[in-house]
Amino acid sequence: MNKAITDGLVLMPPPFSAGLDQWSSGDGTAGSPSYAGAANAALVAADADFGGCLELQKTESIQKLRHFGETPVLPGCYLRITARIKAMSGNLPSVRIAAWAGAAGGNNLIGAVQTGPSVALSQYGQVVTVSAILGTGSRGGVDMTWGLGAIYAHVGLDLTGPNNGVVRIDDLVVEDITAAFHRDMMDWVDVRDFGAIGDGVADDRAAFLAADAAAQGRQILVPAGSYRIDGNLVLSAPVRFEGTLVMAPEHRLQLTRGFDFPTYARAFGGDDAGLRRAVQALMQFTDHVVLDLRGRRVRLEAPIDVQALSGGQDSFEMRRVITNGQIDIQEGPAWEPETLSRSATYNPAQPRTLSGLTGVAQIPVGARVTGQGVGREIHVTARNIGAGSLTLSQPLHDAEGTQTYGFTRDRHAFDFSGFDKASKWEFTNIEFLLKGEASGIMLPPEGTTNRIADCVFNRPRARAITSIGRGCQSIFVERNQFISNEMSMKAQDRVTMVMNINANDARITDNRANRFACFCVANGSGHIFSGNHFFGGDSEPQGIRQPGLVLTEPNLKTTITGNYIDNCSVEWTNEHAADPSVVGFSFGGLTITGNIFTVNGVAPWFRWLVIKPFGPGQFVNGLNISGNVFRTINGQIERVELVDTSLAGLEFGLFRNITVQGNAFNGVQQIMQNPVTLRHDQNTAQGAWTISPGPFLPFGGWARNVTAVVPRGEITGPDGTRRSDMPYATVQIGPENNQIRLNWAQAAQGSVLVTVRVDNPL
Repeated sequence: MNKAITDGLVLMPPPFSAGLDQWSSGDGTAGSPSYAGAANAALVAADADFGGCLELQKTESIQKLRHFGETPVLPGCYLRITARIKAMSGNLPSVRIAAWAGAAGGNNLIGAVQTGPSVALSQYGQVVTVSAILGTGSRGGVDMTWGLGAIYAHVGLDLTGPNNGVVRIDDLVVEDITAAFHRDMMDWVDVRDFGAIGDGVADDRAAFLAADAAAQGRQILVPAGSYRIDGNLVLSAPVRFEGTLVMAPEHRLQLTRGFDFPTYARAFGGDDAGLRRAVQALMQFTDHVVLDLRGRRVRLEAPIDVQALSGGQDSFEMRRVITNGQIDIQEGPAWEPETLSRSATYNPAQPRTLSGLTGVAQIPVGARVTGQGVGREIHVTARNIGAGSLTLSQPLHDAEGTQTYGFTRDRHAFDFSGFDKASKWEFTNIEFLLKGEASGIMLPPEGTTNRIADCVFNRPRARAITSIGRGCQSIFVERNQFISNEMSMKAQDRVTMVMNINANDARITDNRANRFACFCVANGSGHIFSGNHFFGGDSEPQGIRQPGLVLTEPNLKTTITGNYIDNCSVEWTNEHAADPSVVGFSFGGLTITGNIFTVNGVAPWFRWLVIKPFGPGQFVNGLNISGNVFRTINGQIERVELVDTSLAGLEFGLFRNITVQGNAFNGVQQIMQNPVTLRHDQNTAQGAWTISPGPFLPFGGWARNVTAVVPRGEITGPDGTRRSDMPYATVQIGPENNQIRLNWAQAAQGSVLVTVRVDNPL
């Protein structure tokens, strides 16, 4: 690079023959004395060595020679000032290149080195060449480093040493030698050329900004060193970091080009710091919505509090994506769960509040709550320190009064609990190596359409995805793989879960989960569970199985379609109701279609579908179980479904709108169906035929309706005469109300097909 050529800059001072009025015996600034008419200066027209030159007698302790003209000093540009000189008579002086550093406003740049190395003249008539290099950057070979404060120079030289010597000086030469420091065809600018020091102490922010301004599409080079940046730093040019940055936590680095994890890791000297700074930048400017890990492994040493990196934002609802890499948890105390207990009071009139606590400030938001009457996956959503109260993610079902509650705060790789609301965050193509040390992602208290897709959660400590409130509204959990930390344990001893849901409209599709205590505990309604395979088995003979999917909203307009429900059950409860005896629509709005249910090596009492009421008066109101395959391997089970009456039963007399049809049963002793059509053969003439459809009716319900009676051949009386009358049906007979009676006008015998329902279809 040569600025005299590329930019047409005038660097060379004029020859002395152009007039000594252009040369100063002072600093070269306006008003300083000139050599025009000076007694100790004269022009020589034809010197044998120099041709035209200046003859100068030294009369001052420092005899200055400065050009009045302002030679421009540009960031990244290096100038070499050269003089040829010889002693003619008198005392022999020393000579050095010198220049006055001009700053804004015509002021001298205080503190700048403004002289080059000194050379002593040792004999008369010998031509001596002296030179010095001037530039803005601190680089090897630069004699006068001025930084960004200087904008021009009055170039020249000094004579020092004894007075009264006479010298002759050839015309001064100023040349751009930037090429000595850079490649001839460079595609980068070096921050050192703009004044960066890199000692970890001096603030290099201005140098970085100047380099960015000068880059003009080229790359910025940050050489080895430690560069303190005292403030936010926004760089528009791509950056190559060989050195590292030192920035206060509240200051952010925003790379508007080359925004990716590897660049941030190099900038801050490590994976953990680099990822945090990249996430910080992701939330602070809009040029990028995607943080690409570039297929890299990120060694994460402690949880990432996402809100703490947001610059104090309580709500963040712009789409942001973290993608394409691996989060590798590093073992250490930062991942240890926090556990504590407190006495608190629960009033069902305030169903999501615990009150009367001391030390509320010590109970972290996101803590999982345990205690009498506390359902599964209850978390602290918010806290009111002044009031001594906590807000819970769900009501408690039987906890009125005061008791001691336990609080467990698990540590997650990405923790959004500090936000009031966060929406549209996406994690895609990430492998979480959790190593039994950490959980995966803690969702915010509020938020919509967050998405986790195509990820692998390997060995979470407690939970892969935790919802502590309604931050799971309309969540997408798609095509992920979940691998348990409890693979070798018996199914009943596992405690690790994949996820939980507190809000509505979740889309849980095409995931695979292996050997967790539970795949999902889901409150809310409007969910779609589709294409998932969750396996909860073990190698124990006659093994115990846990629920793989727990639904805690009684009327939930949810579909479970096309899943592989493997060695675990679907459990449907109302445990998250503040008063489980309040009926409303009760259990309904559920469609279970086209699934594969399988189990192996279990006791005969295992059931795939379990309804567990937590209060009296509940019933089934809208349920479709169709087109599923139920298969037992290595044994048989008694039936598919069960009502868990450990807390309450169902009101069979209120069953409505239940369809159970088109299912396949293998290794199941008793199938279920509704409506069920049975063949009844009456071999002796009777006026009342008793028929028992009860074993076929789902959930042990009553035989409530007969919708069809079709004779199979001739109905005859005792004497063999044909009967043409039709019977009427009596329903809900027998000790369990699960039989019907066909009543004939006279004793009859024969065979009929009878269709019976467990419900009222309308």
